[in-house]
Amino acid sequence: MADLRERVEAEFENIAKVTAELAAVSSCHALSTLERAGVGALLQSFYNGIENVLKQLLLSRRAQLPDGPSWHRDLVNAATELHLISGGLARKLGRYLAFRHFLSHGYSVELEAGRLEPLVRDAGEVFGQFQSETSRGLSTS
Repeated sequence: MADLRERVEAEFENIAKVTAELAAVSSCHALSTLERAGVGALLQSFYNGIENVLKQLLLSRRAQLPDGPSWHRDLVNAATELHLISGGLARKLGRYLAFRHFLSHGYSVELEAGRLEPLVRDAGEVFGQFQSETSRGLSTS
């Protein structure tokens, strides 16, 4: 399983880089439209990394990856059902999933500072919890 651990650790490193960039944002209210779009891209990368880890862990358990229009939500639900992440963490991730959906289907010029601020503020804590919970799953793979 070293290969799985290496892949997940590589994702963790990338998520940590994104989280560090987000931590450098002092206030989304002071950002220009272009800067808010950049923060939105970082938040989307943050969530994409989370999904990449969950996919790796599900595949390592020979679980079928969800597909269809709700696969993003179903991925988190499957990880929760397999006890890879807690229900509490799944709810926190739901905020980032909703944002990912908004950004993918909307216009980045519509990003409001008030919508970005809590996601940026909480990304480090959410990542820490995610890393802790999924690392336990790595030791049982």
